[in-house]
Amino acid sequence: MTEQMKKYYEKRAQVLVKNLKSRHFDAFYCPDAASALEKALELIPEGASVGWGGALSAQQIGLIDAVKNGNYAAIDRDAAKTPEERNALLKRCLTADVFLSGANALSLDGEMVNIDGTGNRVAAIVYGPETVLVIAGMNKVCDTLDDAVTRARTVAAPMNKQRFPFKTPCEVTGACADCKSDDCICNQILITRNCRPAGRIKFVLVGEELGF
Repeated sequence: MTEQMKKYYEKRAQVLVKNLKSRHFDAFYCPDAASALEKALELIPEGASVGWGGALSAQQIGLIDAVKNGNYAAIDRDAAKTPEERNALLKRCLTADVFLSGANALSLDGEMVNIDGTGNRVAAIVYGPETVLVIAGMNKVCDTLDDAVTRARTVAAPMNKQRFPFKTPCEVTGACADCKSDDCICNQILITRNCRPAGRIKFVLVGEELGF
């Protein structure tokens, strides 16, 4: 990454952190993945139950592995041996002490946009876990909320869809077709404007390109 890009991300992060705090979120900026991992672990109490959903950015900074290997009660849906067991683990995440998530997009004025197919991730963001910890690369930050919704629908979702074998227009073309497919992964669109109770949702913003 160029020095110019680093400075660009840092300056935008200063604005975003201020705006997130004005909406009662906790927010921290870290210039790279290593410092982001350190900060994220500071925010997770030892012994806490920790679940996650749609958290590629958390995986990329090493947070998922750190939770699995650390002094935490990891709720790992990928360890399930059957669909029924996986569904039970997804539901357990809704009562975790800490829930790890990514963001499909953020507006510079401090609103978050997430899109889900099943809804387990957006459900946990809205209510349930005592703490929601969002790991987000600065590549997710858009100037306006409209831009953030557009990014989530036309960039994040089609890219994310490439991970799954189900057939949708965006899986074939890479472009959103506003579909009604049985395999659509854009069934819930959540805009999180403010945080209540204050501080429940915490952001670790990372000065790198992470996730989709």
